Amino acid sequence: MANFDERSGIVPSITDWGQWWQTIEEVFIEITVPCGTSVKEIKCTIKPKHIKVEVKSKTIIEGTLFSVIHAEDSIWTFEDKKFLRICLVKGVATAKNCWRSLLTDNYVVDPYTFDQMEKKLTLQRFQLENPGLDFSGATMDGNYHGGGPELPS
Repeated sequence: MANFDERSGIVPSITDWGQWWQTIEEVFIEITVPCGTSVKEIKCTIKPKHIKVEVKSKTIIEGTLFSVIHAEDSIWTFEDKKFLRICLVKGVATAKNCWRSLLTDNYVVDPYTFDQMEKKLTLQRFQLENPGLDFSGATMDGNYHGGGPELPS
């Protein structure tokens, strides 16, 4: 399962600061920072329902997250002196839900991209439920909205 995204790709939502995408269990945020930024110039505050990201004292992202996360399990890294990457761990109750936006009032996914995200999460769910099969190259038609149909165990 760890290689599902590597094999099947991601479905990003492009923003003015970078992009964000999601899996069943996590939301990833990738922010492109100005050249010459040091880690000391980055401040990232992650709470169960709120996030604030500042780079060089300028607020990049701030607001209420679309859904509750496990803040204590979420992390951020500064890579290659040009990317700030944040991994938010979705809350158990909403883990399989596809986020329509990063924040409750901002960074809304366009309808086509949201449709692609839902397909991807449904395929990922099938992969989790059927570890012996490979869904990374599969396509999805039919009922996949809201995580797809409930299959018997």
